[in-house]
Amino acid sequence: MPASLPPGLPIVPDGPHEPSGFTMTPDEFEVAVEDALASIPDRLARAMDNVAVFIDDDYVPGPGEDPDTVLLGLYEGVPLTERDSWWDAGSLPDRITIFREPILEICASREDVIHEVAVTVVHEIAHHFGISDDRLHELGWG
Repeated sequence: MPASLPPGLPIVPDGPHEPSGFTMTPDEFEVAVEDALASIPDRLARAMDNVAVFIDDDYVPGPGEDPDTVLLGLYEGVPLTERDSWWDAGSLPDRITIFREPILEICASREDVIHEVAVTVVHEIAHHFGISDDRLHELGWG
């Protein structure tokens, strides 16, 4: 331990540091997601069709996927732009999942979490409307 530091203080290594993350209860995180959904303009919210939103702790990569894959959110379903008359016949709802742990890991404050949840919710809802990842990145919602 360097002589200039009092005994008992932790030694912090030099160099870049990974974000330490932010702690938030599952209930608090759920409120952040609900608030993000409530901020969607009414006209867009009414245009959403047969979509359910879920919160999960973390994304688990499937077989054949990179095991180190990290996702903040995931849209699963048939975008509105690709639906045809056959789609309505007993189709399950589209699914948007927001992943709590990865979002908390990259955020340093409550405000960061609220912002990142809002961006992720908008991003996944945009997929429901048929907007691609490339276009979302161009628009600043990547």
